[in-house]
Amino acid sequence: MIARKWHGRVPTEKAEAYHKYLLKTGLKEYASVTGNRGVFLLTRKEGDITHIDTLTFWDDISAIKRFAGEDYEKAKYYPEDKDFLFEFELNVTHYDVWESLPGF
Repeated sequence: MIARKWHGRVPTEKAEAYHKYLLKTGLKEYASVTGNRGVFLLTRKEGDITHIDTLTFWDDISAIKRFAGEDYEKAKYYPEDKDFLFEFELNVTHYDVWESLPGF
């Protein structure tokens, strides 16, 4: 299994609206891709900035490519992301999952 982590930063006053937007775009698309095993949406407030991380889990690189395309190490964005994000980080990070405990 492979974990894929993406990070973005939004103004704190837009964080809830961005969450709703993610439910209609990226989170919905993750769920539709064969080979996706789940997603966690993580947030951390730092004053006027809220950090957003998605942590997704995939069967293999082929499954990630079904979501992200051939250049799977590049971050994938949606049209209205520009209305929320401070910047567009170019790459995501991938991890091999060595252990997964039940209950999550």
